[in-house]
Amino acid sequence: MSMLRKKFRDEIRQSLQKSLELGNVMEVPELEKITLNVAVKAGETELLTELVAEVKTIAGQAPVVTKSKKSISNFKLRSGMDIGAKTTLRGDRMYDFLERLIHATLPRIRDFRGLSRKSFDGKGNYNFGIDDHTIFPEIDPDSVKHVHGMNITIGTTAKRDDHACELLTKLGMPFRQLEGEN
Repeated sequence: MSMLRKKFRDEIRQSLQKSLELGNVMEVPELEKITLNVAVKAGETELLTELVAEVKTIAGQAPVVTKSKKSISNFKLRSGMDIGAKTTLRGDRMYDFLERLIHATLPRIRDFRGLSRKSFDGKGNYNFGIDDHTIFPEIDPDSVKHVHGMNITIGTTAKRDDHACELLTKLGMPFRQLEGEN
């Protein structure tokens, strides 16, 4: 079992129940899944195979190749073309990835001042993007031919954004300080 998952079960769950004033421990929001999504330009299949291998290294499981749903002539895109890769992490892999993300990956971003608190979707999920996938310690920057970005979505069981923000804060997500906070 992951250290972060154990900490959530032993400490954070009870703390959240008190701070959110929830009557039942089953109402406490939890992490549900983390989705990694990467896209490439249409027709760059050699880049896509490299991308799939790198996402597999980062996530620890094989990604699914995503295909375009419709044709867009201005982008030279045809329906059914391979345009990216995505993977969804759950359980111990999800907690392991989040722990590596918080403690090893995000601090490697140059001039990192924290993640925005405005990236919640209104349903308790948090989205953010990174511009350079080589910040992950699993990737050797010298062996990378093309640098690409990545979208990371953290899905929670929270129904409200403030509950999800409280959960992620207690898990250690480095959010920016709001104006007026110390």
